[in-house]
Amino acid sequence: MAQLHVLKVFVGEDGAGGNPLGVFLNGDEVPEEDRQRVAADLGFSETVFVEDANGGRLRIFTPVAELPFAGHPLVGTAWLLAREGFEVPVLRPPAGEVTVRSERGITFITGRPEWAPVFEEIELGSASEVEALDGPPEGHDLVGVWAWEDRGERTVRVRVFASRFGIQEDEATGAHAVTLADQLGRSIAIRQGEGSLILAEPKTDGSVEIGGRTELVEVSEYGG
Repeated sequence: MAQLHVLKVFVGEDGAGGNPLGVFLNGDEVPEEDRQRVAADLGFSETVFVEDANGGRLRIFTPVAELPFAGHPLVGTAWLLAREGFEVPVLRPPAGEVTVRSERGITFITGRPEWAPVFEEIELGSASEVEALDGPPEGHDLVGVWAWEDRGERTVRVRVFASRFGIQEDEATGAHAVTLADQLGRSIAIRQGEGSLILAEPKTDGSVEIGGRTELVEVSEYGG
């Protein structure tokens, strides 16, 4: 059986929210042909299979597809590798090299907007309008709906619906944070889902750094 770490990523300051993530640090224990089935069985928005912990090489699966890049899996895996004693300054998902750093308990990774899926973006007039939604806007299967909470404080209320990837609503979406911060051209603090918090800051080279807090939920043996 393979050992599975379950994390919560982008946990809010009060401990609320956080997007569940499954990580197999010894991903090679799960045969490549079984990984999509395992990700669907676990049902997390993403599951990570680490193929080389020292080198940071990994693969990311949603319940229905493999992704070349995703934010909360990379932040969570970077945090877990550091916790387990691996000094890995760069992660290597299929999209490319992702730099990693940590500051005051927050793990940051850097990605490029072109690596992320193409989200439809819908800006509403207020955070309360975003919160009032009972599902995705009609006809959208990969959409970020957002509104400014406080322009001066650069805080944004966001909800992301991603049924295209088998996720009705995502609790915290790092790839969307990358694209939204790039679109706005400024650093932002994103409040998403039930209380998740994502920090995002565009860099001069066209990349975007995102970060947040991660917590360990449990470690178990997976035999499915």
